[in-house]
Amino acid sequence: MHYGICLLIAVCAIFFRTVVAQTQGRDYLRVMFYNVENFFDTEDDPHTNDNAFTPQGAMRWTQSRYIQKRNQIYRVIANVGEWDPPTIVALCEVENRNVLEDLIKNTPIARFDYSIIHKDSPDQRGIDVALLYRSDYLTCIQKQFIRVQFPDNRRRTRDILYATFVSQKKDTLHVFVNHWPSRLGGQRQTDPHRLLAAKFLREKVDSIFSQNSMANIVITGDFNDAPFDQSLTTGLKAHTDTIDAKPNALFNLSAYRLNEQTGTIKYQGRWYVLDQIIVSGGLLRGKMQTNADKNKIFRADYLFEPDNRYQGIKPFRTYIGQTYNNGFSDHLPIYLDILLK
Repeated sequence: MHYGICLLIAVCAIFFRTVVAQTQGRDYLRVMFYNVENFFDTEDDPHTNDNAFTPQGAMRWTQSRYIQKRNQIYRVIANVGEWDPPTIVALCEVENRNVLEDLIKNTPIARFDYSIIHKDSPDQRGIDVALLYRSDYLTCIQKQFIRVQFPDNRRRTRDILYATFVSQKKDTLHVFVNHWPSRLGGQRQTDPHRLLAAKFLREKVDSIFSQNSMANIVITGDFNDAPFDQSLTTGLKAHTDTIDAKPNALFNLSAYRLNEQTGTIKYQGRWYVLDQIIVSGGLLRGKMQTNADKNKIFRADYLFEPDNRYQGIKPFRTYIGQTYNNGFSDHLPIYLDILLK
């Protein structure tokens, strides 16, 4: 009886908090990024190399496994938002708009007013970046998909998603979502590919700074490089220290996570911070404001499993090789709170 009363009080508290947030507006925006590890539907797209993720393919990707994956992604989004889901949810490794529509319409986040920004990219496997945003809090006034064009015109990677929003308090926020080329084939051999992605992104950032040196910019994604790697420090020119933050500059808030003996992905027993949030100097000093302490890795217990080979724990992923593991993702989500003054 006592347990039932406590549960009822907890449910009522969550409901009340959600109603207050929806009717009065928030004093902050929460921006989340999550590499969801192969969020494919079960259909074969003849234009992409997605055959493995079909019922007859190597992964034996059935409808029940897909539904489980969709519901797991919902659970993470809801929990990152503490039951009032994040204002912006940036994603990578999603196959198409259909899986995004399914996520926001056929899970409990359907009652929140999410809109979708997505476009099929030229990635050979058919995986894209995407963005969900709460249109009850934000208005999208511009969107663009920046093509990373390789010199030989044969290599393909994901587009960079760029969107501009206006908040209820009339502040403008620029958001970029990235999934840079992988390290497959060796980090050193593939460094030029990520440097190229950084070049295209920096060009767009500079065009924003040329109009407003104090522009509010959030850059997030899976960069397949760490904060101190060349693509981010030299290519993107993202500083790793926010002391004396200046206009016309970028600052990598995820660099501060390197001192915590953790990361967003674990490879051969070592943690790496490949999923990152980078902001402009304007967001560290302006009307909309954040700092490194407000940038976090989401580490719910259910996102981990024992690391029997290297000890400790590791992300609870969907597949290990071609073996179905029934987990969430090989990456951990990250998020950032931006205060609205």
